[in-house]
Amino acid sequence: MYGDPTLPHDFVSLPYANPTAPKGGRIVTGNGGSFDSLNPFVRKGTVPWQLRFFAYESLMGRNFDEPFSLYGLLAESIETPADRSWVEFTLREEARFSDGAPVTVDDVIWSYETLGTIGHPRYLGFWKKVETIEATGPRSLRITFNTDDRELALIAGLRPILQKAQFEGKAFEDITLQEAPIGTAPYVVSDFEAGRFVTLSRNKDYWGKDLPFRQGTQNFDEIKIDFFGDASVMFEAFKAGEISYVREFNAEKWASNYNFPLAQSGDIIKSEIPHQKPSGITGLVLNTRRAPLDDIRVRDALMHVFNFEFINDTMTGGRQPRISSYFSGSQLAMEDGPATGRVQELLMPFKDTLPPEAFSGYSLPESNGSVRNRANLRKAMSLMEAAGWTVVDGKMQNASGEVLALEILLSQGDTENKAITDIYSKALEALGVDVTITLVDGPQYKQRTGTFDFDITNYRRAISLSPGNEQRLYWGSEAASQDGSRNWMGVQSPAIDAMIDEMLTSESRENFFAATKALDRVLTTGRYVIPIWTYAAGRVAHHQDLHFPESLPIYGDGVKWLPGVWWHEE
Repeated sequence: MYGDPTLPHDFVSLPYANPTAPKGGRIVTGNGGSFDSLNPFVRKGTVPWQLRFFAYESLMGRNFDEPFSLYGLLAESIETPADRSWVEFTLREEARFSDGAPVTVDDVIWSYETLGTIGHPRYLGFWKKVETIEATGPRSLRITFNTDDRELALIAGLRPILQKAQFEGKAFEDITLQEAPIGTAPYVVSDFEAGRFVTLSRNKDYWGKDLPFRQGTQNFDEIKIDFFGDASVMFEAFKAGEISYVREFNAEKWASNYNFPLAQSGDIIKSEIPHQKPSGITGLVLNTRRAPLDDIRVRDALMHVFNFEFINDTMTGGRQPRISSYFSGSQLAMEDGPATGRVQELLMPFKDTLPPEAFSGYSLPESNGSVRNRANLRKAMSLMEAAGWTVVDGKMQNASGEVLALEILLSQGDTENKAITDIYSKALEALGVDVTITLVDGPQYKQRTGTFDFDITNYRRAISLSPGNEQRLYWGSEAASQDGSRNWMGVQSPAIDAMIDEMLTSESRENFFAATKALDRVLTTGRYVIPIWTYAAGRVAHHQDLHFPESLPIYGDGVKWLPGVWWHEE
């Protein structure tokens, strides 16, 4: 994105991969919920998330030890001008699909057009910025863009490539369980039972096994994904040795729940893997499409009612620090105190539309850790009164006598968020709010959140060290009204849109940092999400026969890293 890639032209492997790692063995991982589709490229159905990363490839691949540098995968060369108004890819002659057919320019162009027009919403935004896509040779194609966005040349390299011939005469959006789309990756779907398991097996004829980019990666012969109704059942399966590894996000459980027999015997071990990623945002999102959550004073009141210190002590023993902003814990985060320099300059055109704290500085409400949280409840009450709400006969009402009633939507089996919202709902009731916690199954939860049919729900958006176009889908104005988008809070802010534009057109790292810090201020002070705790290190409990390299990437144990560079060895 900026400067030169870190790895030299003749690199032998990615810096966090072990090129001498043995091949073989199998791992079993667990997913919560269910699935009814094997097509991760359309909105229809629920798909095992691992399929996109282990069964399909792109023209370029990412080095997870750099904020944003890509290297050739299906493409052997990449060309783009200084202004990045277009990008041209030349395919590797040896690139093949899993059925042995060569990857052609026609496959690539068809994949871009299909995903960009009838694919999942996450692909639509990029396609709108494509002016033309055309073949320039037997193995080359050029994509020309219609907007000034320096990230597009890189995003183009990350689109999944599918086989056009597989879908001849078929409705792409209707292909779910009939057959898995054919990819080029090291793994293929070899077996599945809807809702229960999917098995990925190594393609012994994988075309790219000798590429430097692939050395020391995809080391297992088989990856099986088992599905469980809830997290507690999945953990019991892990304790019994039926699952190879689990990620633990709760520090209290990490300290106290791993004393079962297989852990005591040393068959299961615990590994902590540090990272340098931003915290992202995890917590309860407030749907601003619905009154009175469209009023920042009401959202601020609800944040004061949320007694994080007490909840954190109850849930994690106070072991996990709180998320303080969307990019906290990284060099991209907003700084304490007033906005200065380039950050202030970027925010000034929107001064009349932003909360004053975006300029003066902001920190989340804190309590004394007691269950009553009296000081913050008093502050919440004054904020509600300023917004036109008062307590009458123990109920929070507006001038029309309407009682404030809020529904918290959760997925069945989400035990952690259920415990959090049980505590929170009691505090809201003390404020006079009628609260309903609704538990629904996985498909219904996806349907309701995809159409923004909720007041409050749990929310998680991971953020990389190279934020870019995905920020539009997370909280861009256009995404607020697009079903299936990730802008669950429904925010429509010219300031947010402008900061994302600045990020995407920055020609220096310094200006990019300033734009991101300014975006962080706007998002955080907007009070759209009530944040909980951050994860400064990845916690992975795993079978002792699973190993990972000593050299760790800056992204830690990201989903594309485990099991990507782990291996099995007795």
